[in-house]
This record gives sequence, C-alpha cells and structure tokens, in this order.
Amino acid sequence: MKPISFWTRLLDLISPRLCVVCGERLSVTEEVICSKCNLHLPRTGFQHNPYENIMAKMFWGQIPIERASALFYYEPHAETANILYRLKYKHHPEIGETMGRLMARELQLSHFFDGIDAIVPIPLAKKRERQRGYNQSLMVARGVSQVTGLPIFNKVVRRNAFEGSQTQKGRWERNENVEHVFELTDGDSIRGRHLLLIDDVVTTGATATACGRQLAKADGVRLSVLSLGFAKS
Repeated sequence: MKPISFWTRLLDLISPRLCVVCGERLSVTEEVICSKCNLHLPRTGFQHNPYENIMAKMFWGQIPIERASALFYYEPHAETANILYRLKYKHHPEIGETMGRLMARELQLSHFFDGIDAIVPIPLAKKRERQRGYNQSLMVARGVSQVTGLPIFNKVVRRNAFEGSQTQKGRWERNENVEHVFELTDGDSIRGRHLLLIDDVVTTGATATACGRQLAKADGVRLSVLSLGFAKS
C-alpha cells in the first residue's frame, strides 16, 4: 500500500470523504466505500462458477458466452444501490474506477480473466454521454484494466441512438428497446479474440446481449460478461 501523503491527509481533514453506501466518513486509506460496507456487500460469488451461474445462463443461446460474473446483487432500494445511482446520476465517475479495481482484484483470485484478450465497455449514445459527461461502463472498465493490464477496445462497437431509460421497462420491453441500437464498427481488430463485455449493472441481459450480437459478427469472437451489479429477477 502506498504511504498517505501529508497533503492527502490535510485535504481529507478539510473536506472529508464519505462512504457511498452508508454516508459515514472514510478513513484516509479507504476509497469510495468503507471497510464495513465492503465487508457486508451482498457479493454474488459468481466468479467461483463463471460458466453456469444464473447470470451466465441468461446469455446461453443468445451470444457465444464463455463466462459471466458480477460483484454484488443489486436491489433498487437497498443502501448498496447508491453505488450505481451515484455513479450514473450524481457525476461521480471515480466510483466506477475504484469499484472496478476492487472487483478485478477479487476476480483475479479465481482466474476469471485467464485467456481474455481485451475489454469492451458497453457504449453510451453520444447524446447521453454528453449529458452525463462520461460513460459509466468505461469507468468500470478502466478500473478493471488498471488491475489486469487488459487493453480497452472502446471504438469497435457504437450505440447509434438513445432509446430511453431501461429502468422502468419489463424484460420484453428492454429487449425491444436495444435490439437494433448497436453497430459493429471495427470487426477486423477483434476477429478471433476473447472479449470481456463490461456494464455497470445487468438486469435482464438485454443490453449486453444486443451489444454482444454485434461483436459476434466478427469471426471467431468469444464473449464474457462482467458487471458491478446483478439484479435478481
């Protein structure tokens, strides 16, 4: 662990940082989430059975899925939902990078990243990215990349239109909402590669499936899916 500088300690004294989950003050060695909330985060443990867990099964027969995992179970009104809410809607991109690093360090222990060639974050439509100021999935991908050393392919697929939020839609509406919004833009650079598709949260799998189908148009592409949150149906 890097030593904490005098200026970091001073800044933390002047402007205390708060845990994204419980709102309590963070220590100088903690980032985004306090140790207590991290300990009690409802982890999925999917990385221990990445080929046949309930998340991976959502993609069976839909895309050439290899493995899938998520850090924690997402429940809309739970305190832990603040992780995703503040990342997406409260202009805190640093949450994505920090939680991405935390997730990657844990999944490395189970060799989840073995054989993966590159990371592809789920793209946002240009309009939505301008409104938000960043792509939250790219922030998570950066954190994962910092730990694993995997390159990020951020230009191989694009999202052509913003079709409205998925939040209030049912399973079939979500599928229809994203069915045609993604477009493969650079199949040559991903041909024959094993790609890790990263999203902030997986609910029905519709978004990852639609994006994955475009990536799979390149010959020999295999896909794995990773997200911070996984919503139980």
